[in-house]
Amino acid sequence: MAKANFTDEDDALLTELGVEVEVKNTKSHTPREERIIAGFEDIERFFEQHGRAPMHGEDRDIFERLYAVRLDKIRNSEECRAVLVSKDKHGLLTSEPSTVLTESDNLDDDALLAELGALNTDSNDITKLTHVKSRAEIKAAEEIAKRTVCLDFEEFKPVFAKVQEDLASGIRIARKFKDDAQITQGDFFILGGQKVYVAEAGEEFIADYGRSDRRLRVIYDNGTESDILMRSLQRALNKDETSRRIIKPVTGTLFSDVIEEGDTEAGTIYVLRSKSNHPLIKEHRDVIHKIGVTSGDIERRIANATLDPTFLMADVEIVATYELSNINRMKLENLIHRFFESAKLDIEIKDRFGNPVVPREWFLVPLFVIDEMIEKIRDGSIVNYKYDPNTGKIVFIQ
Repeated sequence: MAKANFTDEDDALLTELGVEVEVKNTKSHTPREERIIAGFEDIERFFEQHGRAPMHGEDRDIFERLYAVRLDKIRNSEECRAVLVSKDKHGLLTSEPSTVLTESDNLDDDALLAELGALNTDSNDITKLTHVKSRAEIKAAEEIAKRTVCLDFEEFKPVFAKVQEDLASGIRIARKFKDDAQITQGDFFILGGQKVYVAEAGEEFIADYGRSDRRLRVIYDNGTESDILMRSLQRALNKDETSRRIIKPVTGTLFSDVIEEGDTEAGTIYVLRSKSNHPLIKEHRDVIHKIGVTSGDIERRIANATLDPTFLMADVEIVATYELSNINRMKLENLIHRFFESAKLDIEIKDRFGNPVVPREWFLVPLFVIDEMIEKIRDGSIVNYKYDPNTGKIVFIQ
């Protein structure tokens, strides 16, 4: 295919659009240099996936151990450092070698894997290993092996029966487990087709990988139990595509002014009023409000309001905030927006490029009605009410 000529006008247009033109380096590498670069790219991919450099240790995955040795060899080689210094976007070359190289460390990848008893000699593909399980597989096998008969399972039978009854009636619902979501005492899950109950949660501690963890007593509906670690249960739930969290019935206070131990999420409900000069907004300014939920700083959130169609391309003022805890922010925001759906502001504005935009999260609702809605969320009675835009009141559902 013929290559189009790149003109100064093209350059100016791309610059105006904020597009940087990449000038490709036509310099070629020797086969040896290409192999060094390819090996280093494997290490970079590991770093991007795990957020750290590969480490040594018998408890590590075989590929991590291989990458750790390879990285040490690269750091100790002036030739390798010269080839890679311009490509080291994560600063992997600047760290000190993690170990002193041994005789086995000087082997190439195939020889190293063979010495570790991991290479499939019927193939040249080093990704095909024999007699080697990943660390995740080993952990999963260990956790299953740790399950024992639950001697007091009779006490838990009614609990599982009630959960099943609640699921059938719709009082409880099952939702996909979010990656690394919090796990607390009293939680129910579905894992591997079994219902799982977290009966007890031990004291929190910092594990050797620097993250908090705790020992759980987990009861399974087949009459077994385990003292699995919280992080291990999280990994199992993440890995199982059919895993589910069984959500508790909505009872009691949904959020409070005090964040207590065990609260999973916290944030702020905010109510904003626009300072826009749009005729519709000026006429009804006192009853047009944006309602949202955030975990961050509200002032920072609205700092560039005049450039953001979300804020009607105008400055805004904060007219009310409500602190919350032990709540799912996204679900709460969806609940609020559904409640006031009938009062949604229907307005179209232009963004800074002249494109038409229909902003969301703005409602024709007086502030005192928003206060009333918040109170009904607090006491859990919100499910019994709806907003009537004709009367401007929250009414009981007959």
